[in-house]
Amino acid sequence: MEEIISKEEFDKLMAIKGEARGDALKGEPEFILKEKGEEGLKKLEEAMAKLGYPIKYKEINRTNFYPLGLEAVTLVLIKKIFNFDDKKFEEMGKFESKMSFIIKIFMKYFFSIERVAKEVSNMWRKNYTVGELKVAELDENKKYAILRMENFRLHPIHCITLIGYFASVLQMMVSSKVTCQETKCIFRGDPYHEYLLKW
Repeated sequence: MEEIISKEEFDKLMAIKGEARGDALKGEPEFILKEKGEEGLKKLEEAMAKLGYPIKYKEINRTNFYPLGLEAVTLVLIKKIFNFDDKKFEEMGKFESKMSFIIKIFMKYFFSIERVAKEVSNMWRKNYTVGELKVAELDENKKYAILRMENFRLHPIHCITLIGYFASVLQMMVSSKVTCQETKCIFRGDPYHEYLLKW
Protein backbone atom coordinates (compact mmCIF):
# COMPACT_ATOMS: atom_id res chain seq x y z
CA MET A 1 0.00 0.00 0.00
CA GLU A 2 1.40 3.41 -0.93
CA GLU A 3 2.01 6.00 1.75
CA ILE A 4 -1.24 7.87 2.38
CA ILE A 5 0.13 10.31 4.93
CA SER A 6 3.73 10.71 5.99
CA LYS A 7 5.01 9.54 9.35
CA GLU A 8 5.86 13.17 10.08
CA GLU A 9 2.24 14.26 9.48
CA PHE A 10 0.98 11.31 11.52
CA ASP A 11 3.27 12.19 14.45
CA LYS A 12 2.19 15.84 14.31
CA LEU A 13 -1.51 14.91 14.37
CA MET A 14 -1.05 12.35 17.16
CA ALA A 15 0.75 15.01 19.23
CA ILE A 16 -2.43 17.12 19.45
CA LYS A 17 -3.09 17.64 23.14
CA GLY A 18 -6.14 16.17 24.78
CA GLU A 19 -8.29 13.08 24.71
CA ALA A 20 -11.62 12.15 23.17
CA ARG A 21 -14.10 9.66 24.54
CA GLY A 22 -14.60 6.57 22.41
CA ASP A 23 -18.17 7.69 21.73
CA ALA A 24 -16.76 10.67 19.81
CA LEU A 25 -14.36 8.43 17.87
CA LYS A 26 -16.67 5.62 16.79
CA GLY A 27 -18.79 7.72 14.44
CA GLU A 28 -16.24 8.06 11.64
CA PRO A 29 -15.45 4.33 11.25
CA GLU A 30 -19.16 3.46 11.63
CA PHE A 31 -19.91 5.89 8.78
CA ILE A 32 -17.22 4.22 6.64
CA LEU A 33 -18.75 0.84 7.42
CA LYS A 34 -22.15 2.15 6.28
CA GLU A 35 -20.81 3.82 3.13
CA LYS A 36 -17.97 1.51 2.09
CA GLY A 37 -18.66 -1.74 3.93
CA GLU A 38 -16.17 -4.01 5.66
CA GLU A 39 -13.68 -3.53 2.81
CA GLY A 40 -13.64 0.23 3.43
CA LEU A 41 -13.09 -0.21 7.15
CA LYS A 42 -10.30 -2.67 6.40
CA LYS A 43 -8.55 -0.07 4.19
CA LEU A 44 -8.71 2.43 7.02
CA GLU A 45 -7.30 -0.04 9.55
CA GLU A 46 -4.55 -1.12 7.15
CA ALA A 47 -3.50 2.51 6.70
CA MET A 48 -3.34 2.95 10.49
CA ALA A 49 -1.30 -0.25 10.88
CA LYS A 50 1.14 0.94 8.23
CA LEU A 51 1.63 4.11 10.27
CA GLY A 52 2.55 1.97 13.27
CA TYR A 53 -0.79 2.38 15.07
CA PRO A 54 -2.74 -0.83 14.54
CA ILE A 55 -6.33 -0.37 15.68
CA LYS A 56 -9.58 -2.26 15.38
CA TYR A 57 -12.16 0.50 15.26
CA LYS A 58 -14.98 -1.84 16.23
CA GLU A 59 -13.15 -2.53 19.50
CA ILE A 60 -13.10 1.13 20.58
CA ASN A 61 -14.93 1.35 23.90
CA ARG A 62 -17.48 4.19 23.87
CA THR A 63 -16.76 5.14 27.49
CA ASN A 64 -12.93 5.06 27.44
CA PHE A 65 -10.72 8.02 26.52
CA TYR A 66 -8.30 7.90 23.57
CA PRO A 67 -5.69 10.35 22.19
CA LEU A 68 -7.44 13.25 20.47
CA GLY A 69 -4.97 12.97 17.62
CA LEU A 70 -6.50 9.61 16.71
CA GLU A 71 -9.65 11.42 15.58
CA ALA A 72 -7.60 13.85 13.46
CA VAL A 73 -5.61 11.01 11.83
CA THR A 74 -8.80 9.06 11.12
CA LEU A 75 -10.40 12.07 9.42
CA VAL A 76 -7.32 12.78 7.29
CA LEU A 77 -7.06 9.13 6.25
CA ILE A 78 -10.76 9.05 5.31
CA LYS A 79 -10.26 12.16 3.18
CA LYS A 80 -7.24 10.70 1.41
CA ILE A 81 -8.47 7.12 1.01
CA PHE A 82 -12.07 7.82 -0.02
CA ASN A 83 -11.73 11.35 -1.42
CA PHE A 84 -14.78 12.62 0.46
CA ASP A 85 -15.83 16.21 -0.26
CA ASP A 86 -17.15 18.70 2.32
CA LYS A 87 -20.74 17.60 1.73
CA LYS A 88 -19.83 14.00 2.57
CA PHE A 89 -18.07 15.09 5.78
CA GLU A 90 -21.17 17.10 6.78
CA GLU A 91 -23.20 13.95 6.14
CA MET A 92 -20.75 12.08 8.36
CA GLY A 93 -21.32 14.63 11.14
CA LYS A 94 -25.10 14.16 10.89
CA PHE A 95 -24.66 10.40 11.03
CA GLU A 96 -22.38 10.67 14.08
CA SER A 97 -24.93 12.73 16.02
CA LYS A 98 -27.55 10.02 15.50
CA MET A 99 -25.15 7.24 16.54
CA SER A 100 -23.79 8.96 19.65
CA PHE A 101 -24.77 7.26 22.88
CA ILE A 102 -24.15 10.47 24.84
CA ILE A 103 -26.40 12.48 22.51
CA LYS A 104 -29.19 9.90 22.83
CA ILE A 105 -29.09 10.16 26.63
CA PHE A 106 -28.70 13.92 26.50
CA MET A 107 -31.72 14.36 24.22
CA LYS A 108 -33.84 12.12 26.43
CA TYR A 109 -33.48 14.45 29.41
CA PHE A 110 -32.88 17.87 27.86
CA PHE A 111 -35.50 18.25 25.18
CA SER A 112 -35.95 22.04 25.06
CA ILE A 113 -33.53 24.35 23.25
CA GLU A 114 -33.12 26.50 26.35
CA ARG A 115 -32.20 23.52 28.54
CA VAL A 116 -29.83 22.15 25.93
CA ALA A 117 -28.14 25.56 25.68
CA LYS A 118 -27.47 25.43 29.43
CA GLU A 119 -25.98 21.93 29.20
CA VAL A 120 -23.86 22.24 26.03
CA SER A 121 -20.63 22.85 27.97
CA ASN A 122 -21.23 19.80 30.18
CA MET A 123 -21.96 17.66 27.14
CA TRP A 124 -18.70 18.79 25.50
CA ARG A 125 -16.71 17.90 28.63
CA LYS A 126 -18.20 14.40 28.59
CA ASN A 127 -16.56 13.83 25.17
CA TYR A 128 -13.35 15.90 25.24
CA THR A 129 -10.72 16.73 27.87
CA VAL A 130 -9.74 19.97 26.11
CA GLY A 131 -11.61 22.94 24.70
CA GLU A 132 -14.91 24.47 25.62
CA LEU A 133 -18.21 24.67 23.79
CA LYS A 134 -20.85 27.20 24.78
CA VAL A 135 -23.88 28.96 23.40
CA ALA A 136 -22.75 32.53 22.72
CA GLU A 137 -26.19 33.67 21.55
CA LEU A 138 -29.65 32.16 21.45
CA ASP A 139 -32.82 33.79 20.14
CA GLU A 140 -35.72 31.38 19.89
CA ASN A 141 -38.02 34.08 18.46
CA LYS A 142 -35.63 34.89 15.61
CA LYS A 143 -34.75 31.19 15.42
CA TYR A 144 -30.99 31.29 15.56
CA ALA A 145 -28.15 30.28 17.85
CA ILE A 146 -24.41 30.85 17.83
CA LEU A 147 -22.15 28.14 19.24
CA ARG A 148 -18.62 29.11 20.23
CA MET A 149 -15.83 26.56 20.59
CA GLU A 150 -12.68 27.82 22.31
CA ASN A 151 -9.22 26.36 22.94
CA PHE A 152 -9.79 23.46 20.58
CA ARG A 153 -7.59 22.86 17.54
CA LEU A 154 -8.07 19.51 15.86
CA HIS A 155 -8.22 19.72 12.04
CA PRO A 156 -10.19 21.71 9.40
CA ILE A 157 -11.99 18.50 8.38
CA HIS A 158 -13.38 18.25 11.91
CA CYS A 159 -14.82 21.76 11.53
CA ILE A 160 -16.82 20.52 8.53
CA THR A 161 -18.14 17.43 10.30
CA LEU A 162 -19.31 19.66 13.16
CA ILE A 163 -21.49 21.61 10.73
CA GLY A 164 -23.49 18.45 10.08
CA TYR A 165 -23.30 17.33 13.70
CA PHE A 166 -24.63 20.55 15.24
CA ALA A 167 -27.35 20.93 12.58
CA SER A 168 -28.53 17.36 13.16
CA VAL A 169 -28.69 17.71 16.96
CA LEU A 170 -30.71 20.93 16.71
CA GLN A 171 -32.98 19.41 14.08
CA MET A 172 -33.88 16.63 16.54
CA MET A 173 -35.30 19.34 18.81
CA VAL A 174 -37.01 21.73 16.41
CA SER A 175 -38.31 19.22 13.84
CA SER A 176 -37.72 21.68 11.02
CA LYS A 177 -34.93 22.34 8.54
CA VAL A 178 -31.76 23.60 10.18
CA THR A 179 -28.82 25.32 8.51
CA CYS A 180 -25.38 25.60 10.07
CA GLN A 181 -22.43 27.68 8.95
CA GLU A 182 -18.99 28.05 10.50
CA THR A 183 -18.60 31.83 10.67
CA LYS A 184 -15.29 31.91 12.56
CA CYS A 185 -12.48 29.35 12.53
CA ILE A 186 -9.06 29.23 14.14
CA PHE A 187 -7.71 27.69 10.94
CA ARG A 188 -8.68 30.94 9.17
CA GLY A 189 -7.00 33.12 11.80
CA ASP A 190 -9.91 33.71 14.19
CA PRO A 191 -9.39 33.33 17.96
CA TYR A 192 -12.06 30.61 18.19
CA HIS A 193 -14.62 28.67 16.17
CA GLU A 194 -18.20 29.92 15.83
CA TYR A 195 -21.16 28.21 14.23
CA LEU A 196 -24.36 30.00 13.26
CA LEU A 197 -27.43 27.79 13.35
CA LYS A 198 -30.81 28.85 11.96
CA TRP A 199 -34.11 27.03 11.93
